[in-house]
Amino acid sequence: MISTPLKLNDELPLTCSRTGTCCHGKQVFLNPWELACLAKEKQIPVQTFSELYCDFGGILLRFDGKKDKNGFPACSQYIDGFGCSVHQGRSLACRLFPLGRQIQNGEANYIYEGTSFPCLNGCPEVLNLPRLSVRKYLIGQETSIFEKAQDAYLEVVQNLADIAFELLLDTGLVGTGETKTLQTWRKLGSTSPNNLALQIGKEWLDALLFPDFDCNRENVIEFISQHNEKLQQLAQDKFAELNNFDEIQAASVQMMRIALYLAKAVGANPEILAEYWVEIAKENGACE
Repeated sequence: MISTPLKLNDELPLTCSRTGTCCHGKQVFLNPWELACLAKEKQIPVQTFSELYCDFGGILLRFDGKKDKNGFPACSQYIDGFGCSVHQGRSLACRLFPLGRQIQNGEANYIYEGTSFPCLNGCPEVLNLPRLSVRKYLIGQETSIFEKAQDAYLEVVQNLADIAFELLLDTGLVGTGETKTLQTWRKLGSTSPNNLALQIGKEWLDALLFPDFDCNRENVIEFISQHNEKLQQLAQDKFAELNNFDEIQAASVQMMRIALYLAKAVGANPEILAEYWVEIAKENGACE
């Protein structure tokens, strides 16, 4: 997909026409903090929100509402004639739209898909509304806290993958010359999120998506730090006394599976990540 890079001072027709076009026919992935924020706005438990309104185990917001004139279903949180029912808790993807955000060399860059501004097709009336700079739009959408959450969860993804590496490289498993681990890592990169969720199992999925911490915006980093610690502790408890290389290999695959599943939730590309991590492991003596 061709994308158009943006500068913060670029002015675009970013004033919303409030027609609800962007709330139909989209894919909105959620990290665990965003999931908690939506549930809090809905005033229901996080797990209940996930069961009622999400797919892929809880990381994809369900679009199963009334269809628009183009036949696209509405987001499960969209109310016809009103708008978003959880507007204050909406995710980063919703706040950014029609913009996207890419991380390159540790720096965030903003884009939109294609070469023509996306809103002009669905909402041509935006041309008659005030133009906004990218910077002002982001401030108005209050994206900064949600960007911090997304970036912090990217670090959690790496931390989970690091456990997979440790199990492979630091336990003697790599010295056996086995090839199954990296072959499976690679396959996991192209496994659907729904299948990853099924393979991960309920205990890990609950720990990953329903950490039961307060999701106030003021403590987003604390929330994710505590969540990371909880996941690290669970890994330690589960894998502290592995008895043989088969168990170690299965544990390494499980941690990679969890890392790639969370990667999808935060908008990363699991297939690219899996390829990258396989190559790093090979550089450190692992075989495929």
